[in-house]
Amino acid sequence: MRLRARGPRAFPASSAAASVGAGDARRRAPPGRNPFVHELRLSALRKAQIAFMTLTLFPIRLLLAVTMMLLAWPFTFFATLGSSEREPEQPPAMWRKVVDILLKAIMRTMWFAGGFHWVVVKGQQASPPEAAILTLAPHSSYFDAIAVTLTMSSIVMKAESRDIPIWGTLIKYIRPVFVSRSDQDSRRKTVEQIRRRAQSNGKWPQMMIFPEGTCTNRTCLITFKPGAFIPGVPVQPVVLRYPNKLDTITWTWQGPGALKILWLTLCQFHNRVEIEFLPVYSPSEEEKKDPALYASNVRRVMAEALGISVTDYTFEDCQLALAEGQLRLPADTCLLEFARLVRALGLKPETLEKDLDKYSESARMQRGGRMGLPEFAEYLGVPVSDTLEDMFSLFDEGGDGKMDPREYVVALSVVCRPSQTLDTIQLAFKMYGSHDGYIHEGTLSSILKTALGVTELSVTSLFQAIDQEGTGRITFADFCRFAEAFPHFAEEYLYPKQTHPDTCAQTPPAPTPNGFCADFSPENSDIGRKPFRKKLD
Repeated sequence: MRLRARGPRAFPASSAAASVGAGDARRRAPPGRNPFVHELRLSALRKAQIAFMTLTLFPIRLLLAVTMMLLAWPFTFFATLGSSEREPEQPPAMWRKVVDILLKAIMRTMWFAGGFHWVVVKGQQASPPEAAILTLAPHSSYFDAIAVTLTMSSIVMKAESRDIPIWGTLIKYIRPVFVSRSDQDSRRKTVEQIRRRAQSNGKWPQMMIFPEGTCTNRTCLITFKPGAFIPGVPVQPVVLRYPNKLDTITWTWQGPGALKILWLTLCQFHNRVEIEFLPVYSPSEEEKKDPALYASNVRRVMAEALGISVTDYTFEDCQLALAEGQLRLPADTCLLEFARLVRALGLKPETLEKDLDKYSESARMQRGGRMGLPEFAEYLGVPVSDTLEDMFSLFDEGGDGKMDPREYVVALSVVCRPSQTLDTIQLAFKMYGSHDGYIHEGTLSSILKTALGVTELSVTSLFQAIDQEGTGRITFADFCRFAEAFPHFAEEYLYPKQTHPDTCAQTPPAPTPNGFCADFSPENSDIGRKPFRKKLD
């Protein structure tokens, strides 16, 4: 599989969006790096620096940060006595203003102690009547809380957070909107509460919402959740940058854990952060009626300010990228783009799984025959469209307008059941194998390249290890026995000397590297979903 370059596609237009250069619309291309993976490599010099800082400055910084939180606790405790659901008094009482100033000073001292000596602020924060909601992206770390403490804005948090000693009291001071995962109706209530606050004409504090809904590595902006845009009120986009030589900030789904990120960041001499307030974005009538369109256009404005691409990947794609299987997908796999296109065509992987046998039998009957775009559309039962053409181009490696439907079935099997490696391989053997079930090295290479979503892959050592008798051919039973004996065969035989294999997407120049809120979109409930790696609140 490979990604072929295509011309730009226009974004949905709006009066507000047009003013930011609609003619310059960026294509929703897959990023050069998986947005849910952060790889941190330390040189020998860096390791020596971290060792020195761990023994010297790190414990002092940690002690000062904890001291500042303890110092802030009494102020927030007495300020939060009583119900936090009642409407704030207007104008704020003098004591409240004094507490605000004291807490901002204490929090700024805490960040300074942690190495964030200068927080560069660009632009001007709008007043609550001008923009009741601040949309902040990219969201990549709990250090994004710097923007929250700077503005003292309300946020959306998991309800469990308020029960954390000290931290819960600090959080309650900014009057957050709590989401309860145990309450089936919580998401709807959350959206209603956001709407009520947003339409209060400045009576409630501004809300700062992270519309991506999860942490990424800041290489692109993923799909924005519509919750912040449902009220249909003007929002102020806020972009975050961490222009540090070493990115110890990013805390996403695959990479250093929360405690390691904290340790490494406090071991840096200096940490830089930039917060830029963009002009207030006022939605058009069309955007007020369509929160998804509103979210998409605001995302485009923020991506242009950051100089990065946008992609229609979502948190659901994280499930595919990080699924536990014997063929762990590399960071830049094309299968994330394939999964996005499957959804864009209106095809749902969860319903397609039962049709895999039908698709595979049809592809097997082609006996290696290749098909063009019209035949591919008929094969899937969908009309020819730009989206289908994008999907077709993934498999049209030679650029001759032809593709092998067996590759589509293998890719679809991985997307539908990413953890069931052997089931996908068995399906591939049925399609590619001869009448007696044998395949050769070249065929195994085609199967595994598609299953991993990569362009180039050497399988010679793996094939020879499976083919112990040296016959030049293997069966699925041979592969299955080998996989059971060597469950981590991919790391050992396919790319032992690489962090990840050569992949279909070209890695762009490394961007300046930059995640905190609950996903509260009503149509995207995650009740019952298991996290890939337990993350600290």
